Amino acid sequence: MKKLNFLLGFIILISSIETSVLAQTKNINKTNNTFFIDSTLVKKHLYMLASDKMEGRKTGTPGIEKAAQYIENEFSNLGLKTFDGLDSYRQTFTFTNRRTKEEITSANIIGVLEGKSKKDEYVIISAHYDHLGIIKKDGQLDSIYNGANDDASGVTAVLALAKYFKEQNSNERTIVFVAFTAEEMGLIGSTHFGKGIDASKFVAGINLEMIGKTPSFGPNTAWLTGFDRSDFGKIIQKNLVGTGYQLFPDPYAKFNLFFRSDNASLARLGVPSHTFSTTPIDVDKEYHQASDEAETLNMTVITQTIQAVAKGTESIIKGIDTPSRVIIEEKK
Repeated sequence: MKKLNFLLGFIILISSIETSVLAQTKNINKTNNTFFIDSTLVKKHLYMLASDKMEGRKTGTPGIEKAAQYIENEFSNLGLKTFDGLDSYRQTFTFTNRRTKEEITSANIIGVLEGKSKKDEYVIISAHYDHLGIIKKDGQLDSIYNGANDDASGVTAVLALAKYFKEQNSNERTIVFVAFTAEEMGLIGSTHFGKGIDASKFVAGINLEMIGKTPSFGPNTAWLTGFDRSDFGKIIQKNLVGTGYQLFPDPYAKFNLFFRSDNASLARLGVPSHTFSTTPIDVDKEYHQASDEAETLNMTVITQTIQAVAKGTESIIKGIDTPSRVIIEEKK
């Protein structure tokens, strides 16, 4: 009987150890699951959108039309729906160029992944797909302003996140994926979009801008504009605990960046809409230069940032967390 009791005790001990090891392994895998975004696909999108064939993607040119078609095709391949009664992924409109007074017709490219239990609550994931086009200067051999970091990197993130959330199939809220036009001309595309929506139904705005370089905070970090204007950033920080990735408030207050990207158009309507970035903008030599090419960017930084955004916004996408409405008073 003593031998039997000893044997039973030994079996229970081994079983307990195996259970503990299995639990630890699951926790480790859960914490270190850092490769769920396809870096090869990220590189493909970035190099295509920032290629010379896109001619710098200036709004109103054949180059941006090529980019629009590329984004539309990706949305179509993913089976995304069109937005709010549109008969295609294009939200086409005409506006007057403030500088040249020229009439320009362009389009926001919008794809929708419908939610489940909260499909009338919207989360927008956005970036602008326009840039500066072709600018010829004396003594400058390269005249194509490819805009790889600004903002082909952000559009790449939108496309990668659309694929990720489509495959996850766990979004309780509806996700609206938007590539905005004419950001470089004064947030024209996002302003037009904002005029046609019921802002009260939009619970969060996730904007991505210039995510291709290592931040001043170091690897595995990003910063968020308007951090103290809602609790959006705190929600992201909470969800990133244990991932090895950190989100910081925008360190460049003097540049007023919260109002310089497309998030501002929705934020002015009360939507907790903020921009993720990684670029040390105060020392970035490629900003608005012809040298902003895909080869200057870090594919690992872009991929890890996309993954961090996916993980950080998960509770919002699933309808668990709802950010507070944004505080919009412009700070002096």
